[in-house]
Amino acid sequence: MAPHGKVYRGSVKDFQGFDANQDAEALYNAMKGFGSDKEAILDLITSRSNKQRVEICQAYKSLYGKDLIADLKYELTGKFERLIVSLMRPPAYGDAKEIKDAISGVGTDEKCLIEILASRTNREIHDLVAAYKDAYGKDLEADIVGDTSGHFKKMLVVLLQGAREEDDVVSEDLVEQDAKDLLEAGELKWGTDEAQFIYILGRRSRQHLRLVFDEYLKIAGKPIERSIRGELSGDFEKLMLAVVKCIRSTAEYFAERLYKAMKGLGTRDNTLIRIMVSRSEIDMLDIREVFRTKYDKSLYNMIKEDTSGEYKKALLKLCGGDDDAAGEFFPEAAQVAYRMWELSAVKVELRGTVQPAGDFNDDGDAQVLRKAMKGLGTDEGAIIEVVTKRSNAQRQQILKAYKAHYGRDLMADLKSELSGSLAKLILGLMLTPAQYDAKQLRKAVEGAGTDESVLIEIMATRNNQEITAINQAYQEAYHKSLEDDLSSDTSGHFKRILVSLALGNRDEGPENLTQAHEDAKKLADVSSNDSSDSLETRFLSILCTRSYPHLRRVFQEFIKMTNHDVEHAIKKRMSGDVRDAFVAIVRSVKNKPAFFADKLYKSMKGAGTDERTLTRIMISRSEIDLFNIRGEFVDLFDKSLHHMIEKDTSGDYRKALLALCGGED
Repeated sequence: MAPHGKVYRGSVKDFQGFDANQDAEALYNAMKGFGSDKEAILDLITSRSNKQRVEICQAYKSLYGKDLIADLKYELTGKFERLIVSLMRPPAYGDAKEIKDAISGVGTDEKCLIEILASRTNREIHDLVAAYKDAYGKDLEADIVGDTSGHFKKMLVVLLQGAREEDDVVSEDLVEQDAKDLLEAGELKWGTDEAQFIYILGRRSRQHLRLVFDEYLKIAGKPIERSIRGELSGDFEKLMLAVVKCIRSTAEYFAERLYKAMKGLGTRDNTLIRIMVSRSEIDMLDIREVFRTKYDKSLYNMIKEDTSGEYKKALLKLCGGDDDAAGEFFPEAAQVAYRMWELSAVKVELRGTVQPAGDFNDDGDAQVLRKAMKGLGTDEGAIIEVVTKRSNAQRQQILKAYKAHYGRDLMADLKSELSGSLAKLILGLMLTPAQYDAKQLRKAVEGAGTDESVLIEIMATRNNQEITAINQAYQEAYHKSLEDDLSSDTSGHFKRILVSLALGNRDEGPENLTQAHEDAKKLADVSSNDSSDSLETRFLSILCTRSYPHLRRVFQEFIKMTNHDVEHAIKKRMSGDVRDAFVAIVRSVKNKPAFFADKLYKSMKGAGTDERTLTRIMISRSEIDLFNIRGEFVDLFDKSLHHMIEKDTSGDYRKALLALCGGED
């Protein structure tokens, strides 16, 4: 049952007309004789609540003098057996069994300990401790202390007390003090005061900690998760990150765990089973919707693609529905999105990874480059060292010094000496940002076919000043206007969006709350007599002209008004390049570094590397926000940009990219 006054968010409900004896008899018949009727078993068990399953176990014992769980274990096999048997245990006993398995034998399954103890409420922790004692006759705290060590052990023991504050009354002074204490315990301290992290994150209420995290972002200029990654390590770091994620949104935490359990080769079935069973009567509907929002596919479809047989059928029953088909949007996902907009309003300093060289000497650098290219062979290392360690303004000075000193064109010399991906990267760095963007746009529109993704990436993310400079560089280089080329190479609403962005006329003022409310209303209005024309025109008139601070407020108002995110609405109501362009604008407004982090990840994940995208973003963001992109990359993908470049590229191209990346996170 849902707590008093709350809507039930589980996918499994009490079965109407339930009869424990009748169900016990049906299960007995399904397992009687040669073979078993697995379909009947899964249909019945996944259609009953846990409370009802416990009653069926008791009725089975009374009717047949046998243990139902033992019979199910005997009749079923593999993952399907593990799933069905897990469903038969009361939640606390299920958690107790998972923890017992995690610490028994050689090695410890730390991920299982982290998942359970970071996500459970005080009541669930107390029930777990009692169930462990009842089932194994041992003290859970003593067993965990004996199997873990260091700060990881200390935090687990704190969580095992089930003593998190539950008072919803929050003191602003204490919020500020806790945020300050966390900053001083980590970022501002030589070494880290882990005890402070353990005390605050292990004891304070969820509501209080959410405000602490917001305050921390304001005073530190970075989210608490990034500081934890920088200051802590190993299993302790993973545990503290899990605690923070669960405080922010338990549903989002489990959506991420489920996604990681199924993405890539192989499936982490133990994790998949544990979460599907443990959340089926708590928040599976919220998990499903957050999953759909974050990963652009439904949990139902991912399970369908990643599993098979009766095991798949049972998991899909627990999932309870396909959100790709339903197209619904639930409140938890809206709350996650809303919190994200509020955080995005906090001013975070943007930082590049390439700064001007302190002891810069343009003539000296020109000599180094000439020497690296003179005679037989080329010293690529020397070229990389100079070009990647100078700002773009300094590179422009080197071009002039090279011409003055040697009467030669440095760009032409580099072009003849270098080749492949390295040549594209180095030559791109030698152009001004506006020249480079103009060149990328020209390549995207010339010849057969148009590279719409490049047009969208550049036009949707540049500010007015950058757009003006691109227009000028384009005219100088190609003796044509960018607007004319965009107009002749694209069509319809997509053309109108690009031309609007190419004007560089976006408002630069602050938010206007009254106007934001009206704009959100305009975007949300989907009356049946609206043509798709007016829908796209309305989105264009707002997304392509309003300032970023104002649009963030519009997005907040949109969530309040519709209970879902504007990006979700765009994906649902539009298609093709128009949809992709509007989504890119929205993501750029929300969090531009995260937008580029996502594009960089997609350029390297899977088989093969999209070197054009990788090169373009590393060049264009290196002096603007590549440091921030690195942080977002780690937050989003649990691996560093440096590590992924190192793994996915090779040779001198890799050396140059890593130099631009500027460090390992």
